Amino acid sequence: MAIQSATSEEGAVGTATDSRGRLVTSDGTPLRRALERANRRRKLTALALVAPLLAFILIFFAFPIAQMMWRSVDNPQIVNALPRTLVALEDWNGQGVPDEPVFAALHADMMEDLDRPRREQAIGPLGIRLNYELSAARSAISRTARNVPDFDAPYRDAFTDAHRLWGQPELWQIIKREGRPLTLSYYVAALDREYDAEGNIVKRPENRQIYVSLFGRTLALSLAITAMTFLLGFPIAYYLSTLPMRYANLLMIAVLLPFWTSLLVRTSAWIVLLQQQGVINNALVGMGFINDDGRFSLIYNQTGTIIAMTHILLPFMVLPLYSVMRTIPPTYLRAAKSLGATPWTAFRRVYFPQTLPGIGAGGVLVFIISIGYYITPALVGGQSGRMISNEIARHIQQSLNWGLAAALGTMLLVGVLVLYWLYNRLVGTDSLKFG
Repeated sequence: MAIQSATSEEGAVGTATDSRGRLVTSDGTPLRRALERANRRRKLTALALVAPLLAFILIFFAFPIAQMMWRSVDNPQIVNALPRTLVALEDWNGQGVPDEPVFAALHADMMEDLDRPRREQAIGPLGIRLNYELSAARSAISRTARNVPDFDAPYRDAFTDAHRLWGQPELWQIIKREGRPLTLSYYVAALDREYDAEGNIVKRPENRQIYVSLFGRTLALSLAITAMTFLLGFPIAYYLSTLPMRYANLLMIAVLLPFWTSLLVRTSAWIVLLQQQGVINNALVGMGFINDDGRFSLIYNQTGTIIAMTHILLPFMVLPLYSVMRTIPPTYLRAAKSLGATPWTAFRRVYFPQTLPGIGAGGVLVFIISIGYYITPALVGGQSGRMISNEIARHIQQSLNWGLAAALGTMLLVGVLVLYWLYNRLVGTDSLKFG
């Protein structure tokens, strides 16, 4: 039967043999070769069917992630703008201001760059790149570039007169250190570290250390939101699973309402509800639970972030839980009670363990989504409720430090993958049920 089904695509089944005693098809093709050809055709057909999806994943998912990771170490600006200067700096010991040959090379590099078309000039990107490392470096580069055609030897005096930074060893140390095609400086900054004058990695001053604490806050808030969605979603899913299907479907509509409402509208509604002169505080004052001077601060802090994001992400916990609970026969609990177990013991030892696949699936969904959320924390989180994703968005949209944003994003991605790996090692993902 296997031979017939495989060879039916090639033509009529033949029982003849060739001179070597091998089975052949009706057209004389060896049977083994015909089977291999049919299997190859099936594989090519399957590949053609999944090719659009594979191309979509590669173009819109894998390629952007790879580009982000590459940008976090890519460092072409100084190499492209100052090739002669970097060669001249190889003999500089890093102490004091470089000698005249270095400034002569800098003058030659800048003059050559000014002769290029504006779109190909490297002076602008050079100033932006150096400004990430040293404040006012961009203004020093742009001001010097405008006046460099008028410079005469000795060039060292001309450059130091054009801007004070050319007379500071720190600027030259940065140019020499970062004058490589690849760099780790973005990751150093993302870990609240910096390079000292000797090129060693040291901690930043305490008032400039923000990223490590933001990573910790993001992790803590994501765990808190996951826990809150579980505490609220478990009884909802349990109640839905005990109802007849027609009533459960009606109540499920209420659970899915957040999906049908704009994210901006939902977040704006929480702003109205949570502010000190909002609905919740006014209701508490009107009922006499608090006085007018003791209104709760529920927004523009971590509390606001947790409340708003719990409401938004609650369906991602309810749906996996409901899909698992619906499959648990209610006879299990009745059997446990008939054997002498109390309702709590029956729930804890019989029912709850069977819901763990749904809890794991909902927890993974909520945690991964919340750890990368940035719209809601930006609107209701204030300064204390911001997450690392907000800082990544700020560097992309405002400071334009895409290298640092890519480093922060890569660290966040790697952190999520590590946590997922730990979860898989400790719990296992084979039992997850997403509905």
